[in-house]
Amino acid sequence: MSMPEFFLELFGEEIPARMQSSAAVDLARLLVEALAPLKPRSAETFHGPRRLATRLDVEPQLTAKTSIERGPRTSAPDQAVAGFLRKHGAERDQLRNENDHWILEKSTPAISAQCMIADTLPPMLRRFPWPKSMRWGGTSGFTWIRPLRRILCLLDGAVVPFDLRVGADDGHGLVAADLTEGHRFHAPGAFAVTSFSDWREQLSARRVLVDASERRHRITDGLAAQAAERDLRFVDDPGLLEEVAGLVEWPVPALGRIDAEFIDLPAEVMRVSMRVNQRYFALSTREGEPAPWFGFVSNIEADDGGAAARAGNERVLRARFADARHFWDLDRRTPLVSRVPALDQMAFHAKLGTQGDRVRRLRQLARVIGPVVGADAARAERAAELAKADLVTGMVGEFPELQGVMGRYYALHDGEPDAIADAIRDHYAPKGPADAVPTASASIAIALADKIDQLVGFFSIGEKPTGSADPYALRRAGLGVIRIVRENALRVNLITLIEAAGKGYQHLDAPAADPAEILEFLADRLRIQLRTEGQRHDVLSAVFGAHKDDDFNRLLSRSDAVAALLGTETGVDLLTAYRRAANILRIESRKHGGPFDEQPDPSLLREPEEQSLASALDAAEPGIQDLLAREAYHDVFGPMASLRVPLDHFFDRVTVNAPEPELRRNRLRLLNRVRATMDRVADFSRIEG
Repeated sequence: MSMPEFFLELFGEEIPARMQSSAAVDLARLLVEALAPLKPRSAETFHGPRRLATRLDVEPQLTAKTSIERGPRTSAPDQAVAGFLRKHGAERDQLRNENDHWILEKSTPAISAQCMIADTLPPMLRRFPWPKSMRWGGTSGFTWIRPLRRILCLLDGAVVPFDLRVGADDGHGLVAADLTEGHRFHAPGAFAVTSFSDWREQLSARRVLVDASERRHRITDGLAAQAAERDLRFVDDPGLLEEVAGLVEWPVPALGRIDAEFIDLPAEVMRVSMRVNQRYFALSTREGEPAPWFGFVSNIEADDGGAAARAGNERVLRARFADARHFWDLDRRTPLVSRVPALDQMAFHAKLGTQGDRVRRLRQLARVIGPVVGADAARAERAAELAKADLVTGMVGEFPELQGVMGRYYALHDGEPDAIADAIRDHYAPKGPADAVPTASASIAIALADKIDQLVGFFSIGEKPTGSADPYALRRAGLGVIRIVRENALRVNLITLIEAAGKGYQHLDAPAADPAEILEFLADRLRIQLRTEGQRHDVLSAVFGAHKDDDFNRLLSRSDAVAALLGTETGVDLLTAYRRAANILRIESRKHGGPFDEQPDPSLLREPEEQSLASALDAAEPGIQDLLAREAYHDVFGPMASLRVPLDHFFDRVTVNAPEPELRRNRLRLLNRVRATMDRVADFSRIEG
């Protein structure tokens, strides 16, 4: 027997595109939680400019239930009985005496799904988690992201009636019904629906595509087809596509022309101007050059085939590009280096000085980092000097997204070497997980300097990330450092670079940032990245816990070797033995005092198995130490594996807690030597599982 279909649509004024997808997810989640007793399943969500909708399958009713609750003894104080009654919402006359205990028999009548939905939805909608919301009209306290005009609520085709009022004085008159509305211009006015499929079909007939993915496909397919007719390509822009699909209910993609006088503007300028100001899509030639066309999306099918819309959008874009042309021509009249003094008038942070102060710190730090990563120190310093200069240009003032990008163009115009110009552009990279990291040496030097300076500065004034709060994007900066180091296979000592950055903050009243704390922060970012990649982050914790290594590629190499060992039977047995030794040492340290870190006395090694274990340690330790020093980490586990059999025999045949105190303590020293030997590779106590 099929379950009843529950369908809810919330229709109102335009919802900001950036909020629609998450709001649809929230609506489905809240409905599933609120209607959990009805066992909701097969949830589908839909969102668009003016509506959120969810359909679910639910049980037709909550069946009647009877339960027996055993309460306090009949001799219990009145307070205990009263507490029991409050807990279950019962009255005294509902209790009965059974075997000297008060017994409460609770009966829950059957409740129809329609009644439960009508009771549950109003409070659920009143607590909907919009980032911001508003009130409108009347005296109601109900809030929504934009004015809510209709609620369509159906259960198996029948209306589930409810309203949003709270008390008799609430002025909100919106009542759930079976009505919705079509396209604002093509099919205005209300109409009734009987089910989810009827809703979808009728809206499509009224030029509303309710599925966001269908709107996205119509946009991309339409623009790509029209571009192909001109031997052009549609430039993929997922963020813009998502936004535009949230602005239109009936996408009508079209192309417009770009005047030839603007086609020589930098491609990034053209794309940002189109994207940010007008939500236009860029097109390119097959060679990847900017095409003299742009894509736009209308929300209506015009009678003139879109001619007026095309002309209007071309006129608007012409004005936008004229502004960009003005900034482009004006900015190039002033050499980038002559703009550097103006950075002293631009604030970076109240406690960390101006952008000019920051540039002076970056110059000093770049001279340190440059040679470490293979860059010329003077060239790295020059790139650092110019890195922030485009912040005071007209173009970046208009389009902050182009900082760094415009610096490169202006540096090339001024005759700076390509390596310096590229470093100016790349020093912000990577901005996100999908961005490429810089690979040229000068670019690497400035990118690391920029991020390490940021970390040291904000840690110095106590502005560290807390929970989900990270107002200065320090987690992103930390991940940027890690990715640059990893993906370029850099062998750098991060503590040295952090300490060098700290010298630029010696004038602060606040105590200097602790380099070890920043290194721990970076190691934590690395652990999270490994977890995201599906790798064993606990092994990294074990290796870092033992050595606090600030050369992350060496740290990762050692971690890979430990992970490989733990993937073998020998590695599992060694880990088991390590844990057994560590547990014994921990317990005995509490009982008899530790830490048992003296060398075992050979004369007290009475049993052959403890003598064999001591000999195995004597043979293994020099090899382990030598291989670690040579960073031959995968070879280390040959000597370590030689400890497996002696350890097994020791635990099988030697009583560690011997009755003689001197024997017991000597055997504990031997176990501590085992633990210390393994700790030279990693702190195996941190291994999970």
